Amino acid sequence: MSKKLLATLFATVFAVTTIAGCGGGSSAPATTESEPAATESTESADTTEATETTEAAETTDAAEATESTDAASGKQTDGKNLPTLTTEPMTITLWDIATEDPGKSTQEAAVQRFMADYPNITVNQVHQQNDNYKQQLVVAMSSGQAPNMYIHWGGGPMAEYYKSGFVNDITDMYAKYDHPDFIDAAVAQSTYDGKMLAIPFGGLSGCDVFYNKTIFADLGLEVPTTIDELEEVCAKLKENGITPFALANASKWTGSMYYMYLVARHSGNAEFDAAYTQENGGSFTSEAFIYAAEKIQDWVKKGYFPDGVNSLTADDNQDRALLYDGSAAMMLHGSWQVSGIRADSEEWYNENVGVFRFPEDAEAKAKGVPQNVEIGTAIGNGFSFNCFKEDGSVDQDMLDACYVLATQYYNDDTYNQTQVANGTIPSIKGFEQGIDDPCNKVVVDVFFNASNVQLWYDQYLPASVTEVHKNCMTELFGLEKTPEEIGQEQDEAMQKALAEE
Repeated sequence: MSKKLLATLFATVFAVTTIAGCGGGSSAPATTESEPAATESTESADTTEATETTEAAETTDAAEATESTDAASGKQTDGKNLPTLTTEPMTITLWDIATEDPGKSTQEAAVQRFMADYPNITVNQVHQQNDNYKQQLVVAMSSGQAPNMYIHWGGGPMAEYYKSGFVNDITDMYAKYDHPDFIDAAVAQSTYDGKMLAIPFGGLSGCDVFYNKTIFADLGLEVPTTIDELEEVCAKLKENGITPFALANASKWTGSMYYMYLVARHSGNAEFDAAYTQENGGSFTSEAFIYAAEKIQDWVKKGYFPDGVNSLTADDNQDRALLYDGSAAMMLHGSWQVSGIRADSEEWYNENVGVFRFPEDAEAKAKGVPQNVEIGTAIGNGFSFNCFKEDGSVDQDMLDACYVLATQYYNDDTYNQTQVANGTIPSIKGFEQGIDDPCNKVVVDVFFNASNVQLWYDQYLPASVTEVHKNCMTELFGLEKTPEEIGQEQDEAMQKALAEE
């Protein structure tokens, strides 16, 4: 275990325990801390190629052994190439952020199916509040109370958990045993330094603009395709007493979505990648970051966001409430909002909600800047495993059980069909073909036609930089600091994080 890394993680969390944080994305996303992993299909392809030969050589013997052991057991894992689980009593502590339906009941059902098949294994499933989750997880790690199985969004934090000694390397297990046929981007997001560290389960999460079709039709508004057109729509909405954007920025990662997209549209991924490494003049004060921050502050001054935007919370769905009562017309958010809005009122959703991709920067496009960088995550969430004995050796019995739970129950047909029915798209090849929800069709089209999918900054950046970045979003939307000052804050945090690696 890296004591220095853990101390750094804990110090960061201890300093911000009163601050709400943690993006819901959460997340498509090039996801290694040391490499821009939002485009890392190459790494996942290498991993796949490396494992195919091993799988072909071992599958027959392992499958025969499994069948002979469990063929008549009645388990849904019967006949599959999986480790044989212990028959001794075992308790697994699992942390997630499924505090509301449909996710809560879907995930609880997966755990119940597993425990029905393996009654000697008890899964202590703990639902944590999203905004405080990462802080609570690091505090648990620092005090020796880390869960055996826990969700995350990939990116820099996943790498730090691994380097601090709280993630099992499951590369060999993934090569040897059955698992879903995850899309390459999801495998890449679950990989760090060539090692498979997580099992995806949350589905694709694109980031797009939800809008009220009824309001747009009543005012004769067209879906904007450029940022200039978007601003014209915003001005028209304001003239009619409607707030253009529903935003609850107390959570901070919600405001970051606007910042990220404006940076991406103005420079592709070039300036963010350079700022991340702080090399060759890379800086969070470069042109695209200043452009994005100035644009946001201009929109704040024009009233394009709700009053008290920094006091409204996304976890309480205060942003969605502004859409429901018609006081706001658009909301830039993750595609998990499809299932959330449908669960609140499917009739209202069907009648009123549409989706469009974040508009393009026409001026940047004319200069040759790519406009098909999208924000989001290929895994939504992934499960990593913390299965170690007191002496630091791997607790293989527990690790086997966690692997089976994550790959065969959180990713079985029942789980995935429920996800699709609730508007979530599994990160498994082929599921995109069966999407019939019109909003999710847009999300999938945008996602699969992207040149790359940039993981949310608050998941991609190192943990210490993430907290600074999120605090900067409060300062940005609160007009507390200038774009240059906000960029300098992020540069200082990034330089410090790089120096501590």
